[in-house]
Amino acid sequence: MKPRAAPGIVRDSIIGYLSAAESASVAEITQAVASRIGYVPASSVRSYLNLNTPDLFQRTSRGRYRLRGAGDQAARARPFVSHELDRATLVQANCFEWLRAREAHTIEAVVTDPPYGLVEYSHTEQSKLRRGRGGIWRIPPSFDGHRRKPLPRFTVLDEGDLEVMHDFFLEFGQLVLRATVPGANVIVASNPLLYHVVASAMSSAGLEMRGSIIRLVMTMRGGDRPKNAHKEFADVSVMPRSMFEPWIVLRHPLDGRVQDNLRKWKTGGFRRPSHQRPFGDVIKSSPTPRAERQIAAHPSLKPQAFLRALVRAALPLGEGVILDPFAGSGSTLAAANATGYASIGIEKDPHYLAMARLAVPKLSELLVEKTDPI
Repeated sequence: MKPRAAPGIVRDSIIGYLSAAESASVAEITQAVASRIGYVPASSVRSYLNLNTPDLFQRTSRGRYRLRGAGDQAARARPFVSHELDRATLVQANCFEWLRAREAHTIEAVVTDPPYGLVEYSHTEQSKLRRGRGGIWRIPPSFDGHRRKPLPRFTVLDEGDLEVMHDFFLEFGQLVLRATVPGANVIVASNPLLYHVVASAMSSAGLEMRGSIIRLVMTMRGGDRPKNAHKEFADVSVMPRSMFEPWIVLRHPLDGRVQDNLRKWKTGGFRRPSHQRPFGDVIKSSPTPRAERQIAAHPSLKPQAFLRALVRAALPLGEGVILDPFAGSGSTLAAANATGYASIGIEKDPHYLAMARLAVPKLSELLVEKTDPI
């Protein structure tokens, strides 16, 4: 097995080559990267290009790219624009850039639902999703007797995509480790097919694995009969029907014992639902209610009942700031508002940022049935 390149080295090699080239094809870029750091699959180079377009790269024609101009880089260097939404602060930024600029050890907890397939939230795939055709989000309107909503096809990720995802979450974990205080909970939504990649990368960054929280929810993923052969193999499911969603639990290493950390940093554990009951790692949930989806039409929107239980538990003494680096429509910020916590959300997509500015106040005010861990 070949050694894995350091996180960011492929991206930096691409930038170094394109800074001296007007534009280049994927094949030319792959060859240039290989000459600098050794063999890298073309699929990895293509994934890095797609993931960072249009932030770093511009597609000049089919299969050809160039580095964004100096004027664009100057625009990215401007101060971050933020919006105050009750106790929440919503920031328009690339979360990696924001985390690098953030003062160290100033965040008490992270609760986020990241683009754990990465590809589905690239500029290209989001454009296809909003047009309603093509791309990784293309799922038949109905199949095997069920109506489908858009869901990313994680099974189409190839080896290069998985390497990019590992490096993405390794670098993300390193930045989160720097930004958080000792004992901070880092809770990251994942997927049964990709859980191991995300958990491995973020624990390699220096965060401690602390298990997982299981959201019990029936989804439309899995359980299907073989496509175009469902009558022939009527008693076969290609894969188990998904009935849970794993949320990875990590922690910034403690400063001394738990009690020492709680006294100094106000972190190091989970807030109990009541004096009699500990916080459990299984939470009964349901698909996001229609009323919430009408407020925030985000493809990965999680229900407020679940998020409020998760967010409340993340700060053991009810003190500190919750960070969501991939804020989307702002549902985590809304849950923090409803719980009485301060929060910060980072979102780079102008479409979702505008959605969040309208949705956070409305989601915050919703009365939802309380749910507690089992």
